[in-house]
Amino acid sequence: MWEGLTNLFAQITFIDIFDISLVAFLFYRLTLLIRGTRAIQLLKGLFVLLIAMVLSDRMQLTTINFLLEQAMTVGIVAIPIVFQPELRRALEQLGRGKFFGDGLFSGDEDRTQAIKELKKAAKVLQTRKIGALIVIERKTGLSDITETGIQINGKISAELIINVFMPLSPLHDGALVLRENHVKAAGCYLPLTEKPDLSKELGTRHRAAIGITENSDAISLIISEETGAISLAEGGKLTRYLDEDELESLLIKLWGGHEHQSKSFWQWRLGN
Repeated sequence: MWEGLTNLFAQITFIDIFDISLVAFLFYRLTLLIRGTRAIQLLKGLFVLLIAMVLSDRMQLTTINFLLEQAMTVGIVAIPIVFQPELRRALEQLGRGKFFGDGLFSGDEDRTQAIKELKKAAKVLQTRKIGALIVIERKTGLSDITETGIQINGKISAELIINVFMPLSPLHDGALVLRENHVKAAGCYLPLTEKPDLSKELGTRHRAAIGITENSDAISLIISEETGAISLAEGGKLTRYLDEDELESLLIKLWGGHEHQSKSFWQWRLGN
């Protein structure tokens, strides 16, 4: 046995190791693209079907095995349709040279300026008690969300954000989605959380903010229309009544760079 393993490892070359590592990395990047999206559910379903198909074949359950094979065929055909947003997102990242790395910002200056603009906009919206919902895309692609709104593709600025949420704006009631250092889309529809234990004073805007962070690694910034209170949702949890400096610190830690993204929101709240 040991001799066989020794011979096997002796035949492995550097090219084999590079080949396996490259395939593993590509799978990892693709997983990041679809994590938190509806497409991941299809992958889970196909995986369950594959296991059931193997078991039915081993147990010689001919009829069940035939039905599972047909279901698997349908599932494979459906992949390009269901994965359309993710495939487009992958091609966009590949074209921008960001598929092989996070590439969240072109530099610290762009990142810092974007956070300052968000802080400035939040302060104005809070003072005027103008309701707002801003979603910040991180590693999980939100193309399926941005497609429900109006495409903007403008650089992040306080003026643009404030104008989107002015009461007479047709985009006022939807969500604004930020991608990298740009406003990707406005007037977007978000999934609502189904948590039964939420406070009844939380309206649709807060429930949508929590819902999108349950289904992805996005961050949601909410300004209450009734009180002007600033809240932030991350990982399906909501923290309310932030001041502008707390908001800025959180955005730097959660969205500001590679060194901060590994530190969770709740570690920050506990002072770690």
